[in-house]
Amino acid sequence: MTPSIELLLVDDHTLFRRGLKALLEQDERFTVTAEAGDVGEALRCLQRRPPQVILLDNHLPGVRGVDAIPALKEAAPGARVLMLTVSENENDLAAALQAGADGYLLKTVESDQLCETIIKVMDGESVISPEMMTKLVAVFRSRPSVANAAPPAAAPVSAPVPLEAPREAASGADLLSPREREILLLIARGDSNKLIARELDIAETTVKIHVQHILRKLGLSSRVQAAVFATSQGLA
Repeated sequence: MTPSIELLLVDDHTLFRRGLKALLEQDERFTVTAEAGDVGEALRCLQRRPPQVILLDNHLPGVRGVDAIPALKEAAPGARVLMLTVSENENDLAAALQAGADGYLLKTVESDQLCETIIKVMDGESVISPEMMTKLVAVFRSRPSVANAAPPAAAPVSAPVPLEAPREAASGADLLSPREREILLLIARGDSNKLIARELDIAETTVKIHVQHILRKLGLSSRVQAAVFATSQGLA
């Protein structure tokens, strides 16, 4: 039997945490190993037992979730961070991605979509709510630097590191092969590697290799950045 994915829930609303825990643990793929109501408590949980995925709210007492991401990643380098928040603010979204979040979901997400997103994040994909993609594109157009990689894990909680724009991204689409451009469009559509493989009738491992080549050629570091690039350049 495949071991379940261990989760840490970080949210200051106790009833929401308990409800989320009960919901997730109905799925045998997940185990909630700890809960925290603020960043300090979350860091103590990480010292005791680092999880595989941290579900992180933004509106926390003391330190906002987006500002805490570098410290959480430093305390648990192997953990993935998935924002789960009510904030539809594009600046919060940009700050979360800049700080190294592996995904950004709104709390209006359906339960089955949340579960599948956790699986995708564990598989190394970056996922954001469809409702936020338009806002992300707008931020990307006005401040391209937010689409770059996350700052080093050692960055202090209160001081996100300024980012530089990807040097190759502006003209990188010309470097892509026809197949890579095709896969880039499907990434922008939100398709997973499995769906892309099915759509193009190729192996999923082949898709993964193409995605790696796309990110390298565009000077990007995640599927979200690739999707934003394709949309902002009018490719999707």
